[in-house]
Amino acid sequence: MFRWTYGVVFLFVGLGLMGCDGAEEGRATGRRGEGQRGRYRIVATTGMVGDIVRQVAGEHGQVVTLMGAGVDPHLYSVQTSDAKKMRKADVVIYSGLHLEGKMIQYLQGLKKRGKTVIAVTGGLSAEELVRPRAFKGHPDPHVWMDVALWGKCAEFVAESLGKYDQAHAADYQKNVKVYLEKLKKLDAYVKRVTKKIPQGKRVLVTAHDAFGYYARVYGLKVKAIQGISTDSEAGIGDINRLVDYLVAHQIRAIFVETSVDQRFVMKVVENARIKGHELLIGGKLFSDAMGKAGTYRGTFIGMIDHNATTIAIGLGAKGVEVKGMRGGFKVLEGGE
Repeated sequence: MFRWTYGVVFLFVGLGLMGCDGAEEGRATGRRGEGQRGRYRIVATTGMVGDIVRQVAGEHGQVVTLMGAGVDPHLYSVQTSDAKKMRKADVVIYSGLHLEGKMIQYLQGLKKRGKTVIAVTGGLSAEELVRPRAFKGHPDPHVWMDVALWGKCAEFVAESLGKYDQAHAADYQKNVKVYLEKLKKLDAYVKRVTKKIPQGKRVLVTAHDAFGYYARVYGLKVKAIQGISTDSEAGIGDINRLVDYLVAHQIRAIFVETSVDQRFVMKVVENARIKGHELLIGGKLFSDAMGKAGTYRGTFIGMIDHNATTIAIGLGAKGVEVKGMRGGFKVLEGGE
């Protein structure tokens, strides 16, 4: 599933050597690092992970996120600057389930050298995970698409940070309870607008298969050009099979993703047009990355609010406000 090259292996080896002089710095001694204003330093891989860590850590943790808006974690490799940040961090937190496929070896190396390294999905049971046949037995890593399940990940973060920083364990539990209340409102909103989609139109067509959890909990069927990972490109056969399905079932909308190349989506639209079927772009969705930092859609709640509203309107729901749950954005723009 994951393609490794001599260059990537060499990069991991080189970064591992670079990290040797900082091995003792990252050992879990229980002593907090000297982050900003006395806060200990946390490095998160993706925007979604960084967001829940900030919610839970609160004033006690200084959080830095490696991957910004529009970055695909399936394809992301450890950069020299990333290695430096992670070596200096007190805690490194990642999503897990092979989402950060090309970073796993480096993360495992940090953990072996005594760094506190946490996978937010580490507290989920096997029964809670989606296991697509096409993913060779591996669980689908896109668990944040199920709001309630992502809430469980936030609880695991609170538990894990409480073990690392026992003096503030009660604060982490308090913070996560506040956040879970917000997630309950978000989950209710997603369910409400999704139910407004006509029954015969509840097919979500996307660039890659990142919405399996979303479909399972909110009652949609998902069709995608690429599989769970974007590590390999879609072939002409994948595109033609999808086009045939869309034409046969008269599916009218396909959605692009902010972190995935749009070429394949536009090819599907073109091939459908050749067969006399007009396929519309339903909007832009946030799949493996959130919006720009400092914006509403640069938060997990804003990301899912945007997705739910965009999907509902794009699939023909009636009575759904373009402004979304919180309001203040135009659905079809996306990306900011």
